[in-house]
Amino acid sequence: MKTQVKALVVGGGAVGTSIAYHLAKAGWDDVMLLERDELTSGSTWHAAGLLPLFNMSYATTHIHDYSVKFYKTLEQETGLNAGFAVVGNLRMAQTQERMDEYMLYASTAETVGVPFEWLTPEQIKARWPLIRTEDLKGAIYHNTDGYINPADVTMAMAKGARQRGVEIVRKWQADGFEWNGSAWEVTVTKMVEKGGNLVPSDETEVITAEHVVTASGNHVQRTAKMLGIKMPAIPVEHQFVVMDQDPALVEWRSEGNGEHPVIRDADAQSYVREERGGWILGVYEKGAPSVFEHGVPDSFRADLFPLDLERIEEQYMAMIHRVPSCEESGLKDDFNGPICYTPDGNPLVGPAPGLENMWLAEGFSFGITAAGGTGYYLAQMMVEGEAEIDMASLDPKRYGQHWMTTEYAARKNEECYDHVYVLHHPDEEREACRPLRTAPAYDRQKAAGAQFGCVNGFERPNYYGPLDAPDSFDREARSFRRGGWWDYAKAEAGAIREGCGLIDATAFAKHRISGPGATAFLDWFTTNKLPKVGRINLTYALTEAGTTRTEYTIVRVAEDDYYLVSAGAWHAYDQDYLYKAIMANEDRFGRINEEDVTTKWGVFAIAGPKSRDVLNELVKDADAGTVLSNKRFPWLSMRDIELGMCPVRAIRVAYTGELGWELHHPIEMQTYLWDQLVAAGEKHGMKLVGGRAQNWLRQEKSYRAFGTELGRDATPLEAGLDRFVDLEKDFLGKDAMVATGVRSKCVTLLIDGPEDADPWGREALLADGEKVGRLTSGGYSVAFGKQIGMGYVRPDLAEVGTKLKVRMFRALWDAEVVEDSPYDPNNAVIRVDG
Repeated sequence: MKTQVKALVVGGGAVGTSIAYHLAKAGWDDVMLLERDELTSGSTWHAAGLLPLFNMSYATTHIHDYSVKFYKTLEQETGLNAGFAVVGNLRMAQTQERMDEYMLYASTAETVGVPFEWLTPEQIKARWPLIRTEDLKGAIYHNTDGYINPADVTMAMAKGARQRGVEIVRKWQADGFEWNGSAWEVTVTKMVEKGGNLVPSDETEVITAEHVVTASGNHVQRTAKMLGIKMPAIPVEHQFVVMDQDPALVEWRSEGNGEHPVIRDADAQSYVREERGGWILGVYEKGAPSVFEHGVPDSFRADLFPLDLERIEEQYMAMIHRVPSCEESGLKDDFNGPICYTPDGNPLVGPAPGLENMWLAEGFSFGITAAGGTGYYLAQMMVEGEAEIDMASLDPKRYGQHWMTTEYAARKNEECYDHVYVLHHPDEEREACRPLRTAPAYDRQKAAGAQFGCVNGFERPNYYGPLDAPDSFDREARSFRRGGWWDYAKAEAGAIREGCGLIDATAFAKHRISGPGATAFLDWFTTNKLPKVGRINLTYALTEAGTTRTEYTIVRVAEDDYYLVSAGAWHAYDQDYLYKAIMANEDRFGRINEEDVTTKWGVFAIAGPKSRDVLNELVKDADAGTVLSNKRFPWLSMRDIELGMCPVRAIRVAYTGELGWELHHPIEMQTYLWDQLVAAGEKHGMKLVGGRAQNWLRQEKSYRAFGTELGRDATPLEAGLDRFVDLEKDFLGKDAMVATGVRSKCVTLLIDGPEDADPWGREALLADGEKVGRLTSGGYSVAFGKQIGMGYVRPDLAEVGTKLKVRMFRALWDAEVVEDSPYDPNNAVIRVDG
């Protein structure tokens, strides 16, 4: 066994073997894979092996698409049959709303290039007469996926890895990780059989590895403790049963008919596939418990839990309804094993928080489907510095280290499990473990009708509904079209355009950067010129590949003292990148102090033509009549002011594109300031406004948002942010950004869409029947009275006036590229004096 390698992969399931294979394929010739037991002995061995292409996530769809294509090549390369049955995947709908969900999903599939077709109940029955269809609305069908033997595909990838020089070592367990300043020293222990258990022996080694990847599956909590980090990946019990032969199925196949596709009856929370003349039924039922919350017992190896038939009785009866011929088939075998989950169902893939060259690939609830693509894209990140797709939505740091707990992860993972087949509304807000993080004004907002979303664990108003709304109001207001909340958001957006609105933006991430090296560091770390004292700038931090890593508003408080504001949803993600950059460059620039002040400052945004009038009611100054004027408080500047008795760091900027200010205030004074603003605003008709209206308004100004228009798959120049990039200076990622050029362009479009729906930012854009781009944001424009969207298209189609089509609900709708900032393009209303 080698004791010095470039990369050590810990975990020999499907994910780990794929990562080792793809690192070697990408050119790393010194890779080792370590497995504590036998390959596939974790969740891989009892996985059902399904390969569903269906996924609402753009990044995850790419990952699944790669896997399905990759697995089909393994036999030719390795000589081992991966056991891929390309039978297709039939996803049925019992309701029109379920069909709406499939149509929204199909938008993502189309943008990625995943093939699919639509089937009517009659077409389903004609192809597969054993399926009952009279209560169906239709189905979406993938003919290129199916199911695979998890052990076979893992062994095929392992052989491919060995052929490329990877050393695979079994029966050795990683017991400690120590960073020596340039590499990881991993203490490993030989595992031995003892009384049917696998236990550590006295034989140990230390492996020095430049990079480490953990793919430890169900053992993830043990891994997290050794690394000193938190990972919200905890297994949940998953059950499936194997049934005896179905005579009707046996006869059907004997007549020369092909195998049924994997049959998904989402409204019955189950999937069904053929298995040697019988059927496998897998379910995602309510009440499935989490397991191994604090680690896997030493006695648990390739083991299972007792089957709980009562828990899945409803789904079992639903299968008999859907495939009536199976009613007389008895149970042949059953499986109830641990499958790892995360709170949002997406795995944790990418750099570990706070650690150099430590990479995570954990929390895979669909590990067989995701294994191939995860290995491919993670290898790109490690070898080339960045993947070709934006992997931020899977980044391990999307859950903050300072508020994530075992209890939160366990309960949210149980919720995620029973939501696998729940309607995935794009406006969904899941309810478990909430409220958890609340700003002081939360109770006042709730009393005013706020319906909350969750951002980085924080409760943030999405919109304000009726004051007497029942607890179920928001749940019932959700839709794939214009839901019950839409009219409230429209009124809020209109209030800001016509009068005044108050928005809670406390969830913003906020950091203070100071010290002798702060100015030189930030000048190198970000793309724009640094602002003068008392002024602000919008700027970007890039990846080494030249793509957009983080968006910041930088406020220069003093010569070497800066206040950085970034997206609340990406708090830990941004902080980790900032912190690691500081640590790596402090010797170069001098001492740099970094302080996370997110929870010290609350933020309210007040915007609209009457916002200055509201603030004038409260501001205290020797010359109160001019303190908010353009002369004393120009656009894109910061001033310390007093509103009543509350000291406020006011920033004259508005994400809505109206006259407005962000009011950063001591968090302990938030309720006082809220009450003062609400009282003052009543005289001027001020309305409380949530995040959904704000999202619509920022699109009217073509303001790019991180996580939609901005990400690690596009440069600022491709995003059309040239004015925030100073090419006269050197900055991180500059050369790579320039060398990349402009592969696509970000544009704003006005859309003549359906009367009852708006785009969600997942839709394909077409020209002459050809896919030429995709939306990244979408919504409704109160200024133009029609749908609006932002997205990326080929550069030759980015000219103002270009006519395109956007696909919504299977139909094509007219869309036109408009000038950036179609509402108030000259920023006259933002600069208005008073």
